[in-house]
Amino acid sequence: MKLKFTLFSFLFIGFFGIAQENLTYQKPSKEILDLVDYERAPSVSMDTKKEYMLLSYRNTYKTLDDLNQDEMKLGGLRINPVTNISSTVTYINNLKVRKVSGKEEIQVTGLPSNPKIANVSWSPNEKKISFSHTTATGVELWVLDVASAKATKLTEATVNANLGNPFSWFKDNETILVKMLPKNRPALINAAKDIPTGPIVSTADGSKSQNRTYQDLLKNKTDETNFESLVNAELYKVNLNGTSTLFMQADMYAGETFSPDGNYLMVTTIQKPFSYIVPLSRFPSKTVVYDKAGKAVKTVNEVPLNEIIPKGFMAVRKGKRSMGWRADTPATLSFVEALDEGDPANKVEFRDEVFLWEAPFAGNPTSLVKTGQRYGGITWGNDNTAVLFDQWYDTRNERTFFINPSKPNEKPQLVWDRNSQDIYSDPGSFETVKNQYGRYVLALEGDNAYLLGQGHTKDGQFPFVDEFNIKSLKTKRLYQSNYKDKIENIFSIEDFKKGDVLVQIQSKTEYPNYYFRNIKKKNSLTQITNFKNPFESIKNVHKEVIKYKRKDGVELSGTLYLPAGYDKTKKEKLPLLIWAYPEEFKDKNSAGQSAQNPNEFTFPYYGSFVYWVTKGYAVLDDASFPIVGEGTTEPNDNFISQLVDNAEAAINAVDKLGYINPKKVAVGGHSYGAFMTANLLTHSNLFACGIARSGAYNRTLTPFGFQSEQRNYWESPEVYNTMSPFMNADKMKTPLLLTHGEADNNPGTFTLQTERYFQALKGLGAPVRMVILPKESHGYVAKENILHLLWEQDQFLEKHLKN
Repeated sequence: MKLKFTLFSFLFIGFFGIAQENLTYQKPSKEILDLVDYERAPSVSMDTKKEYMLLSYRNTYKTLDDLNQDEMKLGGLRINPVTNISSTVTYINNLKVRKVSGKEEIQVTGLPSNPKIANVSWSPNEKKISFSHTTATGVELWVLDVASAKATKLTEATVNANLGNPFSWFKDNETILVKMLPKNRPALINAAKDIPTGPIVSTADGSKSQNRTYQDLLKNKTDETNFESLVNAELYKVNLNGTSTLFMQADMYAGETFSPDGNYLMVTTIQKPFSYIVPLSRFPSKTVVYDKAGKAVKTVNEVPLNEIIPKGFMAVRKGKRSMGWRADTPATLSFVEALDEGDPANKVEFRDEVFLWEAPFAGNPTSLVKTGQRYGGITWGNDNTAVLFDQWYDTRNERTFFINPSKPNEKPQLVWDRNSQDIYSDPGSFETVKNQYGRYVLALEGDNAYLLGQGHTKDGQFPFVDEFNIKSLKTKRLYQSNYKDKIENIFSIEDFKKGDVLVQIQSKTEYPNYYFRNIKKKNSLTQITNFKNPFESIKNVHKEVIKYKRKDGVELSGTLYLPAGYDKTKKEKLPLLIWAYPEEFKDKNSAGQSAQNPNEFTFPYYGSFVYWVTKGYAVLDDASFPIVGEGTTEPNDNFISQLVDNAEAAINAVDKLGYINPKKVAVGGHSYGAFMTANLLTHSNLFACGIARSGAYNRTLTPFGFQSEQRNYWESPEVYNTMSPFMNADKMKTPLLLTHGEADNNPGTFTLQTERYFQALKGLGAPVRMVILPKESHGYVAKENILHLLWEQDQFLEKHLKN
């Protein structure tokens, strides 16, 4: 039965006694509703030459009807078995084309009625765009001719998009490789009607298998059979005239990538046995390289079932990994192998080794370089220059090197050795450009590379463009944004000789728009887009970033909002809402750095407290809640005390400004922020009430780690127990609003977490209200649910905070 407007599956519990209600959907007050009902601006995609742009439109929200579809949860996937595409996809509902140099937006013609568009991909020559359209019975392949703005359907609704993007362009720009449903595909088994032939049995052989708490896993043989049926596909070559020919027989295709020159195709297939304790990303797999005619050339990798990996965030599996095509050569694979057995606990000089393997793979792979820390990627440049990264999570260290791909035994040249969390010292990212193969490689002009940086400093944000000499390792600043009332994000350098740069500029009241800036002609600006502010009703609210200190000296910050027209001289005492999310650091200096900018466009979303600035509240958004563990101390060793210190510092800072009543403060958060909220209400008397959304409250239900915690429960039971609000439910006496999606898919945050925590609080006499949102996952998307959530929060705050 389709869900309409009666919220029969909501659970509402009164504060004075126990009551379950059948409540219809409610809407928030007009002040909030005006901000929720807005038209979303289109997303923008441009070709490399910046001749055309594609404007993609989508609805601001989904509906409950969108969520109320058939769904199978298998191997970490959520699939609509009728349409054969992810049940969580957010569709585009319209496309327009515009010349970058013009202003007219041209409606794409030929689109299906009520289009549900996804998997948008430009052709190699960027003259065509492929995309999928989901009908009531399946997925079709369509193609858009950019110049004429005309769309054409190429296949019937027989595309298999269950494993993501089902399309890959051939190098000829005339043919697309498409995953199609097998013609002899068996019917899916209805598990509800299937009579079991025996029990489900799992056996542990004595080997350690410590895994995070995954959701949507396979559970039985029926799940295995259905999973195999859903992911099986045949590969077809589909021409732009609609002609299709079988390219490869049915298999469980998990990834297909062409070599830069287009002469080879690397295909990865899922193999058996499947697992019931890890998702499909850790199922066995086999990777084979074919020529462009579909003839097998070489099996280049076989990965066994990966249920057991060593402990730690830097743990990796044994064997070849990170296999992909080198971007600056016609057809050479690169891959990595661990030299420490994949175990961070092993003490070795080198952690990883990078190999190159040139097609047709007649010889053995050749060693390119070894890394002292875990391999972090390569940005390819040319035969003589590439950029290598390695990293180590426990120390938050990252290093950047130049390497010479033509001299494998040459020692890498260290460029930077830095703390990855130190945003004030971030040198920026190397600019890349498309090469003759259509792949992105390091942008080089002679001996110069280029860096684009976000430019965070203690005095504000000033993005920059640097010229970087790869011989001397010296930088020369070519441009630095100096806006004091705006933000300028630098996206790319479009013409190195002319000095044209693509940027996006915004302010707190100006919607982000794209511009060309010429950094050689007095920094002249040419506006490309002209999107309007959809939130005019809050354009006059006061917004500033405040900075303050925790009692141990750690610098903190938050974005403070005050109602429009608030008199900062009379200083009426307002109720305060604090929204936050804890973040772990290994040093106090990095913890005290701020990336917040008061000039960022004010964009309220369903999870925001900013709405309530229209209702007479002060709001401290994105308040700093660092959890610091220096040296051998882990951040979570002092989690609770640091949470409370962060909260106390935030309240005191706003109170010192004279704007609030410190006895009327509420705190809220989502996911780990909900976990934070429950702990703050449990272990402090700082707050009048709290709102916790989609959290986990019992850490014994995530016994092999959570967030950044790498120790398991049995190694540090005191940490897990102390941090769990559920274990301390008898101490929680402050009004709390708990919300959760009925179909949460995030590892660890099962809906059961909120239900059990609520039951504990209810049984112990705490004033608590629980709202379960029908059909929602970890993030909420249906308009009916979002409007009701805002109403719930508004009613809750009016009762327990404002009045």
